[in-house]
Amino acid sequence: MKENDTVLYPNPEVSQAVTKYSLEHSTKLPKHLSDHHAWGSTQEKANFMISPFQAQFQIFMARVMGAKRILEIGTYIGFSTMGWSEAVGPEGHVTGLEFSPEYAGIARETFSKNNLNNVQIIVGDARESIKNLFSTLEQPYDLIFIDADKTSYPAYLELILSLSSPSSPQTRLLRPGGLILADNILRRALVADSSPSNPWSLKNGEKTWKEGDLKRA
Repeated sequence: MKENDTVLYPNPEVSQAVTKYSLEHSTKLPKHLSDHHAWGSTQEKANFMISPFQAQFQIFMARVMGAKRILEIGTYIGFSTMGWSEAVGPEGHVTGLEFSPEYAGIARETFSKNNLNNVQIIVGDARESIKNLFSTLEQPYDLIFIDADKTSYPAYLELILSLSSPSSPQTRLLRPGGLILADNILRRALVADSSPSNPWSLKNGEKTWKEGDLKRA
């Protein structure tokens, strides 16, 4: 699970004080999101979830730009997806792509339990799912969120851009002025510095970098 506390400050006390201040001055998440995050925090792969602060940020960003159609690449158990659902409202639509049938099943069950009817989950390889979506797309997406297997990020970005060309004769994947967000792009700073000076490089660096990648048969 990603904690709200950040390591950017000089000591844990300052970090916790900033976290407390931020919590007191930020719009709270709806109860069904907070409850799902609390449950997800007890699961083995809890670190796959975004933090509550990240969920608050994504809701803010989507609402600021007036997003009504969102594509999420990497749904896991649906916490971030629920945030997007909250942001676009009942008249909006969220498409979530998830490789794992198990995780997708948990997400769908949670959506059903909370009467979230504006979310669609597609199970399978994300790149193939995106191509299939694009072939029948009637309206472009306003925002695309990438939070899946980290080694595929460049491929996801290239695919999104290739299907969003201004000269495309058909509907673009991402609308003009749309937004692409991606989680973990520096991956514990290993992208910028994978030398021994980065403690994560010494802690099974390759395993850490690929954490969250799913084996494909």
